[in-house]
Amino acid sequence: MPDPTLPAPATPTGAAPAGALPIGAVPTGADAGRRTTPPGQRLPVLDVEGLGVRLGGRQVLSDVSFHLCQGEVAGLIGSNGAGKTTLLRAVLGLTPVSAGHVSVAGSRGRRPPVGYVPQKVVLDPDLPIRARDLVQLGQDGHRWGLPWPSAAKRAATEELLAGVGALHLADARVGQLSGGELQRVLVAHALAGGPRLLLLDEPLANLDLRSARDTVALLDCIARQQGIAVLMSTHDVNPLMGVMDRVVYLAGGRAATGPTADVVRSDVLSSLYGHHVDVLHAHGRVIVSIGDDAHRDDGCDAVPASAGVLADEPEPSRSGWR
Repeated sequence: MPDPTLPAPATPTGAAPAGALPIGAVPTGADAGRRTTPPGQRLPVLDVEGLGVRLGGRQVLSDVSFHLCQGEVAGLIGSNGAGKTTLLRAVLGLTPVSAGHVSVAGSRGRRPPVGYVPQKVVLDPDLPIRARDLVQLGQDGHRWGLPWPSAAKRAATEELLAGVGALHLADARVGQLSGGELQRVLVAHALAGGPRLLLLDEPLANLDLRSARDTVALLDCIARQQGIAVLMSTHDVNPLMGVMDRVVYLAGGRAATGPTADVVRSDVLSSLYGHHVDVLHAHGRVIVSIGDDAHRDDGCDAVPASAGVLADEPEPSRSGWR
């Protein structure tokens, strides 16, 4: 599904989005979830056009195109091996692209800061690093030598932790935090550089239902109040249904992109997978049901809307939606 025409060019690198709150200033109550910038004034932050990536002689991504504006939340949906992490690494500039381009805040050369929360962060429980130390590394980690302590840096670190609801964890050892607590600290660390774009690789993995819901609400609030564009990958689209402005649905290295209602549809996903796909709505959840000829007599396997988490995922066709 083609995206709408891009808005006006982005502001110069480093310029704060219009109306955005300071990093760490995540409001609550009546202000929570309220956008700071009207839709017509949101500037583009991420532009991916015709992206192709080859790794080890294999085409991992082909002709992937989408854009993301300030304050928008996008879900990157796909099963294991669909190319979600590869796409995030290509946006970060860590994986070379074989075709197309990636532009962050209008820059294709030296890019403005991009916040990143990786999928797997394994920390020794006895590691003598506190949450405040990890967040401060986000401010000083790119500089040579030991960080020079100051009252200003301490205040900035505490503001970041407060902004993600983790100030009470400032002196806790990061290796002893729960999954939900560590996720908040990692988000604060990613925000320390003042990014325009925040990327998260499977941020809901291994979280209980409440922690996952709180994490989604936190990221939605950060996006809408600070004007930061958020792109997060996940297997299941359902936890993001209430906050997503658009979806990037990957299968076999190709993508269907656009507003959620325009992408999570039977005709679009059938074209993407090259096979018939049913999209069902039940009790406020979305179910993607995929069947093939070998199982036609037995019916379709019904799975959550997770880009087809099936053992034998059908190979997508080479034509159709992107």
